[in-house]
Amino acid sequence: MTRIKGGMMAQKRRKNLLERAKGYRGVRSKKERYAHEAVMRAGRYAFAHRRDKKTDFRQLWIVRLNAAVRDNGHASYSAFISTLKKGGVQLDRKVLAQFASDYPAIFARIAKQVA
Repeated sequence: MTRIKGGMMAQKRRKNLLERAKGYRGVRSKKERYAHEAVMRAGRYAFAHRRDKKTDFRQLWIVRLNAAVRDNGHASYSAFISTLKKGGVQLDRKVLAQFASDYPAIFARIAKQVA
C-alpha cells in the first residue's frame, strides 16, 4: 500500500483556522499559533456568553416590567408577579415586557385586571 503524506490535510486545517481568525487584529489573523490561541479563546467566550445572554435578557425584562408596573399604580414588580401567579395569568416575563414597551394600553388592561 502506498504512503499518503499529510500535507494537503495540514494545509486545509491551517486554511480553515486562518479563515476563522479573519478580522482579528495583528498577528492573530496571520500566524497559525496565535490564530489558534485566539480562535480557541473566542470559542470559550462565545460558549460562556451564550449562557450569560439568557440572564441578561431576563434582567432587562424585569427592569422594563418594574418601570411599567410602577407607572400603572402597583407597588412593586414582585407584588405584581405574585398577583399574576395567583390570578392564573400564564404570560411570561418576555411577553409582558414586550406588551409594556410596545403596547402600553394592553399592558395597562392586564395590570388593572390583575389588581
